[in-house]
Amino acid sequence: MKIRSILPLFALTVLVALPISAPAAASYEDRLKEIETAVKAKRSAGKEAFYSELETQARALLKDFPEKDDPYAMLLSVAQNGTPEKKAAILKELDNEKAPAKVRAQIKGSLAQVDALGKPLDIKFKSVDGRDVNLASLKGKVVLVDFWATWCGPCVAELPHVLEAYEKLHDKGFEIVGISFDREKSELESFIKEKKMPWPQYFPAKPEENEFGTKFGISSIPTMWLVDKKGNLADMNGRDGLQAKVEKMLAE
Repeated sequence: MKIRSILPLFALTVLVALPISAPAAASYEDRLKEIETAVKAKRSAGKEAFYSELETQARALLKDFPEKDDPYAMLLSVAQNGTPEKKAAILKELDNEKAPAKVRAQIKGSLAQVDALGKPLDIKFKSVDGRDVNLASLKGKVVLVDFWATWCGPCVAELPHVLEAYEKLHDKGFEIVGISFDREKSELESFIKEKKMPWPQYFPAKPEENEFGTKFGISSIPTMWLVDKKGNLADMNGRDGLQAKVEKMLAE
């Protein structure tokens, strides 16, 4: 997955949704700059105001440029950060024949994400250090599935909190599985070594085709999911109060 930095957006997320080509028309580029300005102005008002403005701007852009991918990526980010009801409504709205093929593939993954809550996650891979990872084998533990990348500022900013939770709770049954969106394996391996991150990391065979990012409709990172001791996806916003949530789930 490639990144189009049309918005330095909120420090809450970095868009990873779609490989978007450069716009052909200067007027379109101007619209993107206007949207950037409008959305950035809402950052200080908080998350709800930020995403409300992003949705408004994205819908206006989609009306004028229905063939472009950017407005779909923006709306997918709104869906990703909304309530389950909001997410489902936006995804169903966008899932139509007018949407570009690559957008529909992302929407399919996002709809699968909505359906995943409360169910086991099918995640199996060989980590960058050679370990075989199968989420199904971790029943009885609480597992953080961390969708992230070393180039993602908000992801790196979360790392101290993640490391702290791991160091405190690992011996009590807390595990982490990393799903990396990095482009260079060597950069990921160097970062893991430097930051002393002991948990396994997935790196896609083709960096532009992240299997689990597509499968689960991940449109922004960091995205942190918590899997309970029964092996079911229990929380899709593990980033909010991670340590307290893990402690509660371990006690259940």
